[in-house]
Amino acid sequence: MLTTMISTTPLPTATGSERRARSRPRVDIVVPVYNEQSTLEASIRRLHDFLSAELPLAWRIVIADNASTDATLAIARALALELAGTTVLHLDRKGRGRALRSAWTASDADVLCYMDVDLSTDLRALAPLISGLISGHSEVAIGTRLAPGSRVVRGRKRELISRSYNRLLALALQARFSDAQCGFKAIRADAARELLPAIEDQGWFFDTELLVLAQRRGMRIHEVAVDWVDDPDSRVDLVSTALTDLRGVVRLRFDGPVARFLAIGVLCTVAYAALYLLLRGALGAGGANALALALTAVANTQANRRFSFRIRGRAGLLRQHAAGAVVYLLALGLTGGALDLLHRLDPRPAPLLEVTVLVLAGALATVSRYVALRTWVFARPRRTGPKAVCDPALPG
Repeated sequence: MLTTMISTTPLPTATGSERRARSRPRVDIVVPVYNEQSTLEASIRRLHDFLSAELPLAWRIVIADNASTDATLAIARALALELAGTTVLHLDRKGRGRALRSAWTASDADVLCYMDVDLSTDLRALAPLISGLISGHSEVAIGTRLAPGSRVVRGRKRELISRSYNRLLALALQARFSDAQCGFKAIRADAARELLPAIEDQGWFFDTELLVLAQRRGMRIHEVAVDWVDDPDSRVDLVSTALTDLRGVVRLRFDGPVARFLAIGVLCTVAYAALYLLLRGALGAGGANALALALTAVANTQANRRFSFRIRGRAGLLRQHAAGAVVYLLALGLTGGALDLLHRLDPRPAPLLEVTVLVLAGALATVSRYVALRTWVFARPRRTGPKAVCDPALPG
């Protein structure tokens, strides 16, 4: 589900001494950086001052250095020594997605945020961004520059690219969020633990993939209209980033469970036809159909379990294969009925004609199989809504 710009109750206040007294932060704010020696210190000091004065929750700033080759890492380490609640994570390889994955995986906070080092987004949007996550209303929250109420200062070129990209996501991936790449996002730690293993991209497309996977898994995405001022010194290579994003969109477009199911179905159909022709001479048409269908049905269920529905481990394995056996009986009835009808019309049909009829009947069985697998065999438990995060500063 998607939730857009829902008003939230203001976060209760807590004194600075109360925040420092807590054993661990409730909120991690990750700032990925690469060769930002000219802007890092001013931005982190500004962010630290704002959090100290305005955020009524225990927090931590994590400067995630993406293999910088200038003085960025040295400046980050000096800031961490001086500013309480500031730490440094150094990576030997570049990639914003890689930095966020590493920082979020290592975090013990309940809510995980990130923002661009240029602080283009007005920091006053931070409390509305995380309040829905703290209360348990949503699992993911994003700042959006493309919603009514947002105030944006940027050039026409970037505005056109941003709107075109998000329109492409809506058309190609049925995205229901408005701004995939605003550098101002937050996620509940439990949702991050579920999503991070499934995200493949390590760079700029990480944001989009995170949101698409969250939407596909039924997570609530809360949007906050933000004030945003373009950074004229942005290091983003627009052409290279656009090409990478387009490749990512294509990958996600054909990486859904339906596409994987169809690919597995085609392979199983080819294997079924080959087995049928191989076994027909010894078992007859009915016996060959039953055995070939049984063998490919087992393979189909296991392949869909592993690849289409991304289920690992042995939990539920026997139950799922037992349910798959029921689906096999349905397919056997459809193909067996089609084969019987063919033999009534032509007592001695050519093997190729038999295979053709069986494949056509199998196509109808495939539709039934997908519905059964998705809604019954591999159905995920229904979400009852995320639990609220308990915090000493929150009532109750």
